[in-house]
Amino acid sequence: MFVIEFIRDVIVSAMSMLNSASVWMVLSFFIAGLIHEFVNVESMRKMSLGTSSVKGILMTTISGMFIPICSCGTIPLGISMYYSGAFLGPTLAFMTSTPMINPIAIILAFGLLGKRIAIIYIATGFLAPLIIGTIANRMGGDELYYAPAYNNTRPQLNLVSKKPSFMKRLKGGLRWSFLDLSIAISKYTVSGMLIAGLLFTVVPQEWIQTYLGEPGMVSLLGITVVAALMYVCAVGHIPFIAALVASGAAPGVAVTFLMAGCATNIAELISINKMIGRRAMVIYSVTVIAISEIAGYLTNVLLPDFEPVLDYDAVTHSISNANNLIIDFPDWMQYICSFILIGYACVALARWIKKKAA
Repeated sequence: MFVIEFIRDVIVSAMSMLNSASVWMVLSFFIAGLIHEFVNVESMRKMSLGTSSVKGILMTTISGMFIPICSCGTIPLGISMYYSGAFLGPTLAFMTSTPMINPIAIILAFGLLGKRIAIIYIATGFLAPLIIGTIANRMGGDELYYAPAYNNTRPQLNLVSKKPSFMKRLKGGLRWSFLDLSIAISKYTVSGMLIAGLLFTVVPQEWIQTYLGEPGMVSLLGITVVAALMYVCAVGHIPFIAALVASGAAPGVAVTFLMAGCATNIAELISINKMIGRRAMVIYSVTVIAISEIAGYLTNVLLPDFEPVLDYDAVTHSISNANNLIIDFPDWMQYICSFILIGYACVALARWIKKKAA
């Protein structure tokens, strides 16, 4: 009986996290198909995304900061950019900035965490993707760019031939995204959510809250690892982390948790490892964790006398403004998209079993 209840709790926890990301992921698959078909290597070069220029990293960092998509939702977009010719630096910068910080999260941070933490949060959320992108472009090695995308760029010898029609290209891009990319990514996303659900069920939440109350470096490192393993949304978890800070947790915990938790989770790390490469995953995860740890430590140093925000009028105003910007998908849509991802994962599992049996 205990085993059945434990399995049920793991599945419920994993399903809850999957529901939070599934609609954005399905929408991202659609956009990824458009990127794959209509954006080529030359386009990436013109936008500086297909070069090691800092301009490309800055461009994806700034654009990502205005898109309120979770870390799982950025996977299809980032992978599609990379496969279309974007260098590793701009790709990882985009996959960092998009989930880490956005206008809704900034509004909530000012209202629930206070001006000083919010400013540190914004500064770190802007600098972290730039640092990660720069390191990735310098240390990307064989994973600096997707070689097949550049190997396929050959001049057209037949100048008379016509380009495929818009609808044909659209269908081709969506076919690639929803029949190839989605299956490859969903198996890592679903399995990653199950692992996160297992960890979330095994580790008592009371222990986490008690542990977060310690202001030392050990607690910052611990919450960095915990946040990196969990599925965290910046918007949804700001009230949670604000409550922890109000109950006595150090202010650096808030910054560290939001940096590491929002930009990383098991599903995303597995996807980067399998679809881009181990080097990219190591650069991404190690740099995010290091920056999160340093940012949290500096926050504690800069704010030794920090007092939690107790202005309830300001809190209410911030939440009201944020709610006006939040896109709240209905439950039925979340479940439909979650089951779509689960279906893709089952197809991937069936193909793997068939391949092993052959």
